[in-house]
Amino acid sequence: MHSAPVALVTGASRGIGRGIAVALARAGYGVAINYAGNAAAAEECRRLCAATSPEGASTRFAPLQADISQAADRRRLVEETLRLFGRLDLLVNNAGVAPAVRADLLDASEESLDRLLAVNVKGPFFLTQLVARHWQETAKTWPAHGNRPKIVTISSISASTASVNRGDYCISKAALTMLTPLFAARLAELGVRVYEIRPGIIATDMTGPVKAKYDALIAGGLTPIRRWGAPEDVGRAVVAFATDAFPFTTGEVIHVDGGFHLRTL
Repeated sequence: MHSAPVALVTGASRGIGRGIAVALARAGYGVAINYAGNAAAAEECRRLCAATSPEGASTRFAPLQADISQAADRRRLVEETLRLFGRLDLLVNNAGVAPAVRADLLDASEESLDRLLAVNVKGPFFLTQLVARHWQETAKTWPAHGNRPKIVTISSISASTASVNRGDYCISKAALTMLTPLFAARLAELGVRVYEIRPGIIATDMTGPVKAKYDALIAGGLTPIRRWGAPEDVGRAVVAFATDAFPFTTGEVIHVDGGFHLRTL
């Protein structure tokens, strides 16, 4: 049995997922670093986690390849995490994809929507179901007192912000947000708490192609906090949930968006 708490972070090789993995490593977690195809990036994330982990902490880090849109891969991912670490204390549903082409709403394709729903919705839903079943089976062995397992899902401001040139992405993120209240209600009896983090404009590979556009929008006041978000900003929010900073909450959403969600006159 791994002595430190263990997190499984999907899509952890780069971007927001890497920021989350490194933040959890800094907080003393072991991390299963899921990636879909970029093994080199996942290995770099592992090195960063190991370098960040507090001295003397009994932690390990392991890149694990799996496509979460595939049932067999989801099962293997959970089984490998439990085999390597002997425990699982935190699931972070972070993996997601953007449309291959930003198409006008009237030109959006069925194929694109199917792909986004498979990765952004079906994958997290059934991965969470697998992990929840494991916790249901093992709950009787948990100590009477202590930090209970948690689920954190990373969504997007696109869940509630219409972008007519990527409507398929917005639909997938809107569907994803229902994961949190559903599993929060179902797993409360086990003491498992469930949360959502809704990032805004975060500097990652995904947002790189539109950097100039958002530089201008942010400078013009799009967000009250006039800067880009960083993956580390999301990572800090995940750590707050993971380390029981909010013990009398479940089903909550935290906006890590520089205040974008505020409605002002």
